[in-house]
Amino acid sequence: MIRVLVQTEPFDLSAEMMRLEAEGTGGIATFTGLVRADDGVDVLELEHYPGVTERALTDLAQEATARWSLTAVSIVHRVGPMRPGERIVFVGTAAAHRAAALEACAYLIDRLKTDAPFWKRESRGGQARWVEQRTGDVDAAARWR
Repeated sequence: MIRVLVQTEPFDLSAEMMRLEAEGTGGIATFTGLVRADDGVDVLELEHYPGVTERALTDLAQEATARWSLTAVSIVHRVGPMRPGERIVFVGTAAAHRAAALEACAYLIDRLKTDAPFWKRESRGGQARWVEQRTGDVDAAARWR
């Protein structure tokens, strides 16, 4: 089961976990990302290219499924304006064994940060600026190639 959602509304962690648990596998790994208040960020706004973004996330999920023999992958990513502390992304993987689930989850979040077409704009005190890709994110994704 591969499930990919890009949405403006908040998501329910319990519901996402239950979907993965319903697959009846041995190990589930998850990552939930929150909007940070780095340097006084008031609002983080994400934009995406509908259809293209979902396809890119689905491709990543398919790669992870093949590489680690996953039974389920769930990726939920929010777009639009969000405030610090709000959930922005959920990545969950299910596999027969914990090592595969853990590695695949790390792979997906690392690759998502560099390979998914999202554009971030941070606002601080009414001043907005686009966020450039971080070198650390590129390095993290490169370790999987």
